[in-house]
Amino acid sequence: MNDSPAPVRYDFAAAEPRWQAAWNDRAIASVPDVPPPGAKKYYVLEMFPYPSGKIHMGHVRNYTLGDVVARYKRARGHLVMHPMGWDAFGLPAENAARERGTHPAAWTYANIAAMRAELQRMGLSIDWSREFATCDPEYYGQQQALFLEFLAKGLVGRRESWVNWDPVDGTVLANEQVIDGRGWRSGAPVEKKKLSQWFFGITNFAPDLLAALDGLDRWPDRVKTMQANWIGRSEGARVRFALSTPVDDTAEVEVFTTRPDTLFGMSFIAVAAEHPLATAAAKQNPAAAAFIAEARAMGTSEVAIEQAEKRGFDTGFTVLHPFTGKAYPVWIANFVLMEYGTGAIFGCPAHDQRDLEFARKYGLSVTTVVGTEEVGDTAFTDDGVLANSGFLDGLDVAAGKRAAIDRLEAQGAGQGVVNWRLRDWGVSRQRYWGCPIPVVHCDDCGVVPVAASDLPIRLPEDVDFSRPGNPLDHHPTWKHIACPSCGKPARRETDTFDTFVDSSWYFARFCSPKADVPVVRAAVDAWLPVDQYIGGIEHAILHLLYSRFFTRAMREAGEVGISEPFAGLFTQGMVTHASFKGADGRWLYPTEVDVTAPGAAVHRDTGEAVTVGRVEAMSKSKRNTVDPGAIIDRYGADTARWFILSDNPPERDMEWTEGGVAGAYRFSQRVYRLVFAAELPPTDAPMPTDDASKRLRQVTHRSIAAVTEALETFAFNVAVARIHELANAIGDSEVQGAARREALEMLCRLASPMMPHLAEECWALLRPEPGPLAAQLPWPEADPALLATDTMTLAIQVMGKLRATLEIPIGLPEADIFALAEADVNVQRAIAGKPIRKRIHVPGRIVNFVA
Repeated sequence: MNDSPAPVRYDFAAAEPRWQAAWNDRAIASVPDVPPPGAKKYYVLEMFPYPSGKIHMGHVRNYTLGDVVARYKRARGHLVMHPMGWDAFGLPAENAARERGTHPAAWTYANIAAMRAELQRMGLSIDWSREFATCDPEYYGQQQALFLEFLAKGLVGRRESWVNWDPVDGTVLANEQVIDGRGWRSGAPVEKKKLSQWFFGITNFAPDLLAALDGLDRWPDRVKTMQANWIGRSEGARVRFALSTPVDDTAEVEVFTTRPDTLFGMSFIAVAAEHPLATAAAKQNPAAAAFIAEARAMGTSEVAIEQAEKRGFDTGFTVLHPFTGKAYPVWIANFVLMEYGTGAIFGCPAHDQRDLEFARKYGLSVTTVVGTEEVGDTAFTDDGVLANSGFLDGLDVAAGKRAAIDRLEAQGAGQGVVNWRLRDWGVSRQRYWGCPIPVVHCDDCGVVPVAASDLPIRLPEDVDFSRPGNPLDHHPTWKHIACPSCGKPARRETDTFDTFVDSSWYFARFCSPKADVPVVRAAVDAWLPVDQYIGGIEHAILHLLYSRFFTRAMREAGEVGISEPFAGLFTQGMVTHASFKGADGRWLYPTEVDVTAPGAAVHRDTGEAVTVGRVEAMSKSKRNTVDPGAIIDRYGADTARWFILSDNPPERDMEWTEGGVAGAYRFSQRVYRLVFAAELPPTDAPMPTDDASKRLRQVTHRSIAAVTEALETFAFNVAVARIHELANAIGDSEVQGAARREALEMLCRLASPMMPHLAEECWALLRPEPGPLAAQLPWPEADPALLATDTMTLAIQVMGKLRATLEIPIGLPEADIFALAEADVNVQRAIAGKPIRKRIHVPGRIVNFVA
């Protein structure tokens, strides 16, 4: 076989593009929209990327994991759909247009072309015929059609809500985009503003979204817990507190509480800065207005609120306790949000830590009503017996809740309710580069949906980014249109969709990406749900929750027949790297640094000492990134794939090291040399039966079983380790003939999902005659007869300490086992000539000598 002029070194630079072309020629990843009868479908999907212009190592890890699954399942006889697309709308493209004088579409599609080329270099077995970008009118036009269907089903609404408003950028900001009270991009002080917004009615499905989590048995438990907490079902009471004196048109304040049993421990009412009582206080008192302005300027994410100092303002208003009639003060508090609950809470400081800190700060009363101990700096939040609580005294917490709710309902002062933390999904965004919302505003007719026949509503291309705010608002012609209902002058909706909408149904569109309807029912019925979804834990809440909502909404509209989009979910860890800082305090790229010893490095050009920082997630800000393109240039795509898979269990973070990737490269060369150097018989040569050949065959078939189990359970690093062991066994064995051919062929086939180019190159050496590619071969099956073992390993102890291990035949008489164990040189050394007083044998496990 080695008479050919093939080099002894694997030339990945020549081989990888050649085999990628061969896969494309044979269309190994292409599948029909509707699988043929009897096909075993498998849909594997990685979360699609934002086209920033370059792939990073997180992409390499994510898409390598998915490709291993796709190739493995294909070999197991499944018809595998493995598509790719682009999450292409959003502010980065619009900002690039402003800063670089280009158009968002030009910037986006150029980035897509660059990233597509990089991903294709990785050898991913993707059905590129299904590719689309969410900024394609063919995609977002169908998204507009879904919106109209949801609107008809009552799953979409429009109402006023408080938003974070950036007055410079002229747009709504998410809570996470408000940093220290300022817009994340403009740096302008953020204002609270009431705007008419479009909402998807996700709360319609809150009970089902929560209950269905129990059936997602192939989702990580921590993701399900995060989703459950976000949905946030809680049982409690709505309590109405009458104002001592009505304020304007307000006579009472309503709160939701999960602890109606602690009502007798009440100290105050706190309302949000946007609550009607706060507005009334601001009219009467300039100091209240100033406090409200300050409260509105702080970040509104839960993290920001938890970390901020808890501050309040006494409105001077009071409410009456529903049981005692006693008056309590109403405060405006910066930790109460209008969008959660009723925008008001009742404070029970003794049994809530936040309330306790607030009460201590402002000298408010603290009354213990659970247990008898007075609280100090820590609230008592455990169960106990109620006290100082009138008719509730002596009851436990659960009984106290029921009794308090009964009394509230009898008095007409409240009722028991189930409350949900989940809020409807506000999808309006004041920007250009997004999917237009397909409605028209008419002074006479109100909001009028665009006719489905007029879709897609395309974005205008001639937009002006020199002015702040949304270019659609000041476009001279685009927004002006005749009302579809009455024909009078009207105005298009100039808000566009939140980009989370674009990514909430793309998995369904992949099933029939060229259709002139949102989905082809036969296609989605055949392919959905996604069998294996792969992506980062950072999307565990919003993206997954919105996708679950969208699938239910599409079910209600008759577009799909399922409720859950993703049957299996895998969340991979981050790719990490040490960070480096030069003498001038500037962060350095790893390519600028030479590591001289663990924890020590110097600048590659100057030789100056470099500070080695901690190993952390790769980020542009710390410059601890590695360019995948440079790695592929130097080592090949398979080396990058192999190292990504080998380091850690894929759900954990992995550290990228130069030594590790160099080791992966050496292994790929070793595998190639093993195959290239082999003198092998014809493929139909009889299998020898000598002991050495049998031992090699046993290792081979045990490797097949072990790698199969590892791939089935996402233990890719274990699969890598087992393949290493098989390669070592082949290299150490002097066996030739058919047993060696079998071992080498199985080595190629087992490695094929992970190092597909190398596997093809080796398979071509092993099987040079025309035939299927390695990527087209069925997955090997282990011979059960060769999995059975005829030896066992015993631990040999002396005085309870391990001194040796012994490989012995199964069924060996105990006397022979003792004799072999005593003869071991390490055991003899440990016994040191002393007489053995006791011999202990635990069959199949240990032998212990007591001397």
